Amino acid sequence: MLEKLRQLDNRYSVLQAKLSAPETYSDAGLVARLNRELAELEEVVTAYRRRMARAEELEAAQLMLSDPDPEVRELAREELRGGKEALEALDRQLTILLLPRDPNDEKSVIVEIRAGVGGEEAALFAHSLYRMYTMYADKRRWQTQILSSSLTELGGVKELVFAIESPGAYSRMKFESGVHRVQRVPETESGGRIHTSTATVAVLPQVDEVELELDRKDLRIDTFRSSGAGGQHINKTSSAIRITHLPTGMVVECQDQRSQLQNKEKALQILRSRLWQQKAQQQADAVTQERRSQVGSGMRNERIRTYNFPQGRVTDHRIGLTLYQIDAVLDGGLDEFIDALASAHQAEELARLGHQSSL
Repeated sequence: MLEKLRQLDNRYSVLQAKLSAPETYSDAGLVARLNRELAELEEVVTAYRRRMARAEELEAAQLMLSDPDPEVRELAREELRGGKEALEALDRQLTILLLPRDPNDEKSVIVEIRAGVGGEEAALFAHSLYRMYTMYADKRRWQTQILSSSLTELGGVKELVFAIESPGAYSRMKFESGVHRVQRVPETESGGRIHTSTATVAVLPQVDEVELELDRKDLRIDTFRSSGAGGQHINKTSSAIRITHLPTGMVVECQDQRSQLQNKEKALQILRSRLWQQKAQQQADAVTQERRSQVGSGMRNERIRTYNFPQGRVTDHRIGLTLYQIDAVLDGGLDEFIDALASAHQAEELARLGHQSSL
């Protein structure tokens, strides 16, 4: 590990030298690439330099143990006790920082929410999930935009697709993919019986044209009139877009934008992300069934979280974490769950790497 860290430290110094050279600034693209790589290395290099400084301090304390002055020797022993703990903590931090990074973590995302089992109650729950995610995005100052929606007369969501525009959104939101279950008494239930309903969430990294180029011969693009809950939602012009990807049969509809061109652009954005995710999933499945990604995998067929209103609790079944804060969670308080899921994922990766190193 230390050899790899030394190489990263050397690379960091080389990048700094290049950025300080006047001739570098004649190429704006080069400057951007160098700054981006420098930013990616900064955290691990800073931690590595702290680690090496701490190791030097421990070496000096070790030499002090042979000092004839007993007070100096006692100070050295205290320094060694605290220093070794600090060094171990830095080594753990560096091990985590060196874990393979998900290349999609820095991307913005497209979130798809669909009502599952439970009829109108499932649709209302799907709308609650959309509200939860938009409030979470607001807390983190992320921008959101609805790309496509199909609503019910009572304000529920049959299907809703929206974008979160912020670098790094995928690194947090990817843990939300799967089946969400709600247990509550619907307003229409006169007998006070608790109903169980579900909604599915899929989180896709946003993919641009450079990353995935679509062959226009593979696309069938149809226009139709927008539909909605009625009144101002009805569009009397054919501005809605339906794109069919002929090789896969994948269909995307978009009708929430103001013009046909905007709907087409958003539909293509959704299609690229879905195709990208499908391809990534196929590659993951080919490597191993045990390490499937959450989005689009078997995880979507299992409940990942339950929102129980009578008991006021939310339980994430993947890590066994229960919070009795259902109102706060549905108001966007997701960080405790996401932080715990990210930590569990890191632990799994560390265990996997440890297993590989022992083979």
